[in-house]
Amino acid sequence: MKKIFLVMLVMPALLWAQKKEAFKIVNARGKKVSYKKLIKKAAQSDVVFIGELHNNPIAHWFEIEITKDLYDLKNGKIILGAEMFERDNQDAVNRYLTGKIDRKGLDTLARLWPNFKTDYKMLLDFAKEKKLPFIATNIPRRYASKVYHHGLQSLDSLTDKEKKWIAPLPVAYDSTLSQYVKMRNMMPGHQGANLPKAQAVKDATMAYSIAENMKPGYTFIHYNGSFHSAFHQGIIWYLKKRKPKAKILTVEVVSQKDIRHLDKKYLNTADFIIIVDEDMPGSY
Repeated sequence: MKKIFLVMLVMPALLWAQKKEAFKIVNARGKKVSYKKLIKKAAQSDVVFIGELHNNPIAHWFEIEITKDLYDLKNGKIILGAEMFERDNQDAVNRYLTGKIDRKGLDTLARLWPNFKTDYKMLLDFAKEKKLPFIATNIPRRYASKVYHHGLQSLDSLTDKEKKWIAPLPVAYDSTLSQYVKMRNMMPGHQGANLPKAQAVKDATMAYSIAENMKPGYTFIHYNGSFHSAFHQGIIWYLKKRKPKAKILTVEVVSQKDIRHLDKKYLNTADFIIIVDEDMPGSY
């Protein structure tokens, strides 16, 4: 009798737990869509941007799953690239991919993010296993810092050797883009005005890196923070200037208390939006 009573108590809790979801995929308008549709659309695109929340494990899980599934669907015709690797570290990345250095060697030669081991190593290792190109797309941080402190014009003083690590100068800048306006409002004063410019030079360099490495018939998958591709701005604004006919698909990860309905502020953030429960523990 006690066993029956225990089962009666536990079963409703189990059924409730089975209804709990960690994430939900919706389109730009907030309508629920399938992962299958996301992958199908991604395979038809020249470039796929995955805008992650850097410490979100669901975002990183989706990155590797989307990559694997696109690899299968495209018969290996994919190119990988990421914000998390800077252009002057490309040689170190290539040496790791070809087995000339190990993880320790990569850590010595490249400026890896603190969460590389937990969140990005699996992507690099997949590229290594499948012999895929992995492009270090971002500007070396010292040059973005230079813009933050002294403005875009400070890049003119760089040597020709240094300039090869960034997008060709002069870098266009549209201060009216909503994402840059948001960033500008985060900090008052002179450096506040330079903050979105530092973001812009990152976006321009990543777009330039992608454009340089695109191939007909291939899908370039780019991993970046959500701010860099949200609302089809950031990197995409610059990429469209270089590749106006490119078919671009965006995926953004957002965090909400209630995943049943997309918050209005996230409408049109991306072509596909992955809503994650905000109670999801961070990877760091």
